[in-house]
Amino acid sequence: MKYELKKKYSLEFYGSKSQYDEIRSYFNNLPPDLIVFGLRFSYNRNKATIGGYLNPGRKSIVKKETYLMTTKQAKIRIKNWKIMIKRYREKGYSYPTISRIKKQIMTISNNVNKKK
Repeated sequence: MKYELKKKYSLEFYGSKSQYDEIRSYFNNLPPDLIVFGLRFSYNRNKATIGGYLNPGRKSIVKKETYLMTTKQAKIRIKNWKIMIKRYREKGYSYPTISRIKKQIMTISNNVNKKK
């Protein structure tokens, strides 16, 4: 087992006194791994919110997978649906989620622009 030498670091941020006290309490009472995990989660959630694909539940997954998909891409995915199921299962999606993704892809593939 490899032991790492622990070193003390300081962190600077701009905020209120109450925010400082709360953060200080977290740093004093939580192990560093848990603090990093929480910050990573918050960072990814904020990124998803800014990106516009964070919705509660399966909606965000469906939206993430189909957001910028063109009609041509949708038709190709429907044509190769068995391969897509395998990829979605590898990502850890449940069958109901995959079904919702397929429904959305079908809607996109049937969406033909009527501009002439």
